[in-house]
Amino acid sequence: MNNKMNLNFKLFSLLLVLTLLNCKNENSLSEYKYADMPVVLTCGDFNSKLYHEALYAFENDILTHYSNANKNASQTQSYNLFVRDAIYGRVKYEDMVSEHTYKVFQALKNENTLWDANNTKSHLNYNGTIVNCISSNIQDTALKTTFNSLVTTNSMSPKLFGAPLMSKYRTALKDKYLATYIALDLFYSKLFDVDFSKVNFEKPESKVDFNKKPE
Repeated sequence: MNNKMNLNFKLFSLLLVLTLLNCKNENSLSEYKYADMPVVLTCGDFNSKLYHEALYAFENDILTHYSNANKNASQTQSYNLFVRDAIYGRVKYEDMVSEHTYKVFQALKNENTLWDANNTKSHLNYNGTIVNCISSNIQDTALKTTFNSLVTTNSMSPKLFGAPLMSKYRTALKDKYLATYIALDLFYSKLFDVDFSKVNFEKPESKVDFNKKPE
């Protein structure tokens, strides 16, 4: 009996390991396009390489999207337009997201502490490791104070923080912590509601000039 139980336990353990490995392989990101770009987040114990990729992929997508209407659109202008459109619910994410960013999103979905299924204001977990890292490192003092006050009082939402954010969108060009918040809460969090079966990934993709100085 004991031998049979031991065998069953070993088989179960092996099956569990194989299942976890398969899930990890299916949901891991196979290509990192922005690995040579400056480091984004330097605090906390998390997959910094993935969040690094997520930010630069997001910045590439918004510049590509707004460049379709204005060929001379800069990263500063794309942030301005995106933040305003996102706060007022005017973004068509299915027209903006690229195939690479979709793959980044699939990997982000498996970051357990990043999301909160019970958050009715956003899918983002405002009490998670990443948000704590962001809230501790936002450069603008006023924005940082507002951000932390909203989180502490459980009042945080894209709409409430959006008002002060819209007037200081330029800060995101140099403050990658703030930029990461924008990417996670105003972009990736919204992708949960996108029907990707209707997304056209064949649209042309621009190359961001990350060395171009902000206006």
